[in-house]
Amino acid sequence: MSWDGDALAEQMEEAFERQQAVADSRAQRHTSTPEERARSARFQSLRVSRSRIMEQLKLATHPSHRAVLERALKSINDQMAEDETAS
Repeated sequence: MSWDGDALAEQMEEAFERQQAVADSRAQRHTSTPEERARSARFQSLRVSRSRIMEQLKLATHPSHRAVLERALKSINDQMAEDETAS
């Protein structure tokens, strides 16, 4: 399984920044909905989890451990992408 972490990290960071800018704008106008706030909190949580897994992946040397981390990272990236397309 290959992993292009740099490109994917950049894409996810850009997606988060776009979503955060929209949420901040709505919050300033007091128009964000509870669903938008929940989605933003979920995305932030996924982002933190993704960062932790990426750090672990940098240090992992055993192939089976790397495989588990790569699957976890793919799952998180898929969830983040779903959230991005839903917004």
